[in-house]
Amino acid sequence: MKKTIALLTSSLLLTACASFQQSGDKANAEAAQDKKTASAKSAAAARKKSPKAKAQQQDDTLPAVELSEDILYKVLTAEIAFQRGQWQSAYVTILSAAQQTRDPRLAKRAAEIAITARQPSEALVAVRLWTELAPHSDEALQNYLGLIMLSDSVDEIEPLLTQRLADAAPQARGPMILQIQRLLVRAKDKQASFAILQKVTQPYGDLLETHLALAQGAFSVGDTTYAQREARAALKIKPDSELAILTAAQVAPDTKEATKLISEFLRKYPDSREVRIAYARSLVEQKNYKEARAQFEALLKEDGEDPTTLFALGVLSAQTDQLKDAENYLQRYLQVLASQPEDDRDPSQAILLLSRIAEERKDYDGALRYLDQAEPGSDGYVNIQVRRAQLLARKSDIDGARKALEAAQSESANDAEQLQLVQAESLLLRDANRNQEAADVLKGGIDRFPNNTDLLYDYAMVLEKLGKYDEMEKTLRRVMKLAPGNQHAYNALGYSLADRNIRLPEALELIQKAADMAPEDAFIADSLGWIQFRMGKLEQAETQMRRAYALRPDPEIGVHLGEVLWTRGKQDEARQVWREVQAKDPDNEVLKSTLARLNAKP
Repeated sequence: MKKTIALLTSSLLLTACASFQQSGDKANAEAAQDKKTASAKSAAAARKKSPKAKAQQQDDTLPAVELSEDILYKVLTAEIAFQRGQWQSAYVTILSAAQQTRDPRLAKRAAEIAITARQPSEALVAVRLWTELAPHSDEALQNYLGLIMLSDSVDEIEPLLTQRLADAAPQARGPMILQIQRLLVRAKDKQASFAILQKVTQPYGDLLETHLALAQGAFSVGDTTYAQREARAALKIKPDSELAILTAAQVAPDTKEATKLISEFLRKYPDSREVRIAYARSLVEQKNYKEARAQFEALLKEDGEDPTTLFALGVLSAQTDQLKDAENYLQRYLQVLASQPEDDRDPSQAILLLSRIAEERKDYDGALRYLDQAEPGSDGYVNIQVRRAQLLARKSDIDGARKALEAAQSESANDAEQLQLVQAESLLLRDANRNQEAADVLKGGIDRFPNNTDLLYDYAMVLEKLGKYDEMEKTLRRVMKLAPGNQHAYNALGYSLADRNIRLPEALELIQKAADMAPEDAFIADSLGWIQFRMGKLEQAETQMRRAYALRPDPEIGVHLGEVLWTRGKQDEARQVWREVQAKDPDNEVLKSTLARLNAKP
């Protein structure tokens, strides 16, 4: 619905009462009569000017109804009932008064009551009456059309739309057709609404907008052949129409054809900015970043201060590892936003990307300075503080990192951000091997969000590091109960049992269940290989480990594969895998402990 019906009860009551002449007050009656006489003179002048104006004046003139005690009583009691939550009584009373007085404002009020009470069927009845009593009211029409789209009676609007188009000025008819199409596409019965669109636009086949509307309508019901034909017809009428070419691209049979249409159009009409933007975005979707960047650079030449273009070029440059260019574009983007305070864009994504670019070159202080540009209370501020904490942790300033997260707590607006902060703090503590503190943080989070499976899972992993296996298992069992489809919980418990070389049949059952849920998960495949290794099924273990390492060459998976190969007598191959792990992660603790236990060297 284009315009929501929502007015204060007090002002509505005043409006309703003002629609009647006051009785019992001679002065007011005389003033009202003078006003009525003036209105009559205006109406007479309008009648001389135009038959259409005459019809509209006759149709939309408010009725001259005396405010009797009965009508006033109905209006007052209805409003009081509505304030007390008795919408049915209020609606019936006001609708009855509207039918009695033929005053469209009372019909409108009945519709408002029904809509506020979320009763679309009753609202439609009232709006039908409102439209009947005020046939030239755009507000009544908008509400009527919006409600009819939610009903099963879409056919009844065809005569109304036909008449509206016939009455419209020629220059207004095209935009009105596009508005009608956007309205009809919201109907529950898409085929019926498209049939109505075809009928009401039939007399206007010479208009560009008719063919655009029909193309969009056909596309919405899945008739792409019809849609493509109408898009071509629109382009024939106006070959340089940006809207027509964008519609043609939208309804094209595939991305390749759409790209071809747009690129050919741009060769003919290189100044078509909106088309070039759409083309650039489609190239990004196709991962053709080089050509997309060329299109955005062309757009930047037209408008060097356009924030959308600057941001897109910054992201594309970062995507293609042109980090210096990315930094320049993103800095310009932030400068433009700072010079346009009325622009409500969120700068946080640019700030975060700039900080990552600085981190890439090991400039942690520079990365932190970029984050300083975010203002407390701004959108994305919590994400900025999480990023700040990560950078401080990289500098081994764990206490400073925790302070940054603590500062973000006062800015967090919802539970999701609070959860994010808990998880971020626990992660940096775990990475610093401060596992008891991490457990305390997670326990505090679980006290607030007792059924959050992410927190419970993280808590279980910390408990394992602390050697509190019974509590870990109890926590993971709770995750399984709350989220039976959480494969990670089954895998974690199964792997823990296998790693401790206990309850191996149960461990195999748990891990196999996880593998059935996520057969392409590399870490679960690693767990399955590890339990088979523990159970002495070395050939199966090697097959699983190789598969896991191929899915994801993670250091820990590589260490496990190397141990299986070593045990099977394939020492040279084991050393090769371990060397790969060492090259990726020289300080890997799992690798160090495995080599020490096996008395081996990579």
